Amino acid sequence: MSNPHLEQSEATLRLVQFTDPHLFADRRGEMRGVNTYDSLNKVLDAARRDHWTPDAVLVTGDIAQDESRAGYRVFRELFDPLSLPVLCLPGNHDDPKFMREELKDPFIVTRDVMFDSWCLPLLSTYVRGTAAGEISRDSLKRLAAALSANEEKHVLICLHHQPVPVGSKWLDGVGLRNPEDLFSVIDKFENVRGILWGHVHQEFDAERKGVRLMASPSTCRQFLPDSDQFALDDGPPGYRWLRLGPDGKIETGVVYVDD
Repeated sequence: MSNPHLEQSEATLRLVQFTDPHLFADRRGEMRGVNTYDSLNKVLDAARRDHWTPDAVLVTGDIAQDESRAGYRVFRELFDPLSLPVLCLPGNHDDPKFMREELKDPFIVTRDVMFDSWCLPLLSTYVRGTAAGEISRDSLKRLAAALSANEEKHVLICLHHQPVPVGSKWLDGVGLRNPEDLFSVIDKFENVRGILWGHVHQEFDAERKGVRLMASPSTCRQFLPDSDQFALDDGPPGYRWLRLGPDGKIETGVVYVDD
């Protein structure tokens, strides 16, 4: 199966990232006191008001909280009307099989997506039965092949689990279990500009060897930063916008959507 090449309206590629919506089959479902369907709707409305129209939407995992097939149908009903490519990858709460079966065109699940001057590998870090993540040997080979075959393009790698510590002991205990394998591939190439993930339910922005490292807040409930033990943050839901330039420059910001 060939990797999709998507059109973009301008030289700068425009994306909006949503992450960790934790949708239920029942639209009344709540996670830690938040109706996740209503919260995602609110965030979508804000993004459509202030950062629209992107060339694609990116959703970095934990789409469904209850691992039900119906949760992806709720997601599809929300995102289908956008009439945009929706790039998706699984988180630890997802069911990759249900995702592939329920999310067809315009949804793109766990593929390498090509644009004019950018390549976006959508990596699965899903491991059944654990909240932590891992990139399989096959996925690492696929990533190396994508980086090699697209040396003329800039690369933004997308995944669910954090490949570097974010400063919370409990969260970093359920991050990516083999980050050294990921970086051993990335460090062989010069075209990787950024890595973007979800999972941590908070904003993060750092740099490693010239590669931008970014995490984004959930569209529902946030985790308290710099906490050794599990703790919730009272901060509002949010999303991230990105402008990826033809020169490899990444412009980005996080928007919190408060009442």
